[in-house]
Amino acid sequence: MRFEQEALTFDDVLLVPAHSTVLPRDVRLQTQLTRGISLNIPILSAAMDTVTEARLAIALAQEGGIGIIHKNMTVEQQAYEVAKVKRFESGVIKDPITVSSNVTIREVIALTRQHNISGVPVVNGKELVGIVTSRDLRFETHMDALIDSAMTSKEKLITVKEGASKEEVIGLLHKHRIEKVLVVNDDFQLCGMITVKDIQKA
Repeated sequence: MRFEQEALTFDDVLLVPAHSTVLPRDVRLQTQLTRGISLNIPILSAAMDTVTEARLAIALAQEGGIGIIHKNMTVEQQAYEVAKVKRFESGVIKDPITVSSNVTIREVIALTRQHNISGVPVVNGKELVGIVTSRDLRFETHMDALIDSAMTSKEKLITVKEGASKEEVIGLLHKHRIEKVLVVNDDFQLCGMITVKDIQKA
């Protein structure tokens, strides 16, 4: 067997700490990925189906890197994964999936299973009128009833205004023992949704 050149494994390399004249505040990790995209940290994930989908891409984006969604799926599935990353912003899901109050419980259950989500805001036009979660539907047997018969209505919703602090949101989640808070504007129009998992990642 002939080796063309020297090859090393991880165990062959040892980095020895040494004195440095570079101060931490002077270190700049920003990297130019493409002509129009720069990263705050020089880390991106491989476009492999065992590595990068929306979950990792969101985590990397929060740290300043980028995740490359793999192509071992349909174009529609790729678009869905990218949309999940785009909707996630500082713990707030922008443009969450919604339903209107005139859909059936059966349709909502199918939607939550399709998108692997546990709660859906209910809107009429732009106005927020309620939310339906897996707890509301857990023991529901009237599958053809309209969702407004099972949802938590507008009067009982726990909401926050746009720009609410992370501490305020956590306080509401804890006080009311809920897992989702809806973000609204002054006209009570839905602007986003925050979940316990999302705010823990933010």
